[in-house]
Amino acid sequence: MEVTYWLDGGWGVDVLTGKQQREHRDIDIDFDAQHTQKVIQKLEDIGYKIEVDWMPSRMELKHKKYGYLDIHPINLNDDGSITQANPEGGNYVFQNEWFSETNYKGRKIPCISKEAQLLFHSGYDLTEKDHFDIKNLKSIT
Repeated sequence: MEVTYWLDGGWGVDVLTGKQQREHRDIDIDFDAQHTQKVIQKLEDIGYKIEVDWMPSRMELKHKKYGYLDIHPINLNDDGSITQANPEGGNYVFQNEWFSETNYKGRKIPCISKEAQLLFHSGYDLTEKDHFDIKNLKSIT
């Protein structure tokens, strides 16, 4: 099954900095929303169980062995825009250049950009992990 995706969140920050900077509870993954049902079904087939369901914005799943995934369906629109459902209604609108890739340990990894990560780390009460991630993002040249 081929699905377009990008790393987000803490692992996304680590991939951008080139090394794991801290422990992570989960992996945040943005993916092409047209494959939502297939993605969920595949994850359930391999043992993930739904823990939090805030669809169509996000879903958190847990596997006894592999831990947590936090998945975020995004819409890759025909006009080139990228949107994600806002849990409070409407849509977030993203710039498509925020969705790119970087090299991590010799592999190309799809991830959201430094600029998008910094934006996504705003507008709420930041945790200690958020401050740590922001510091690491700002260290990227």
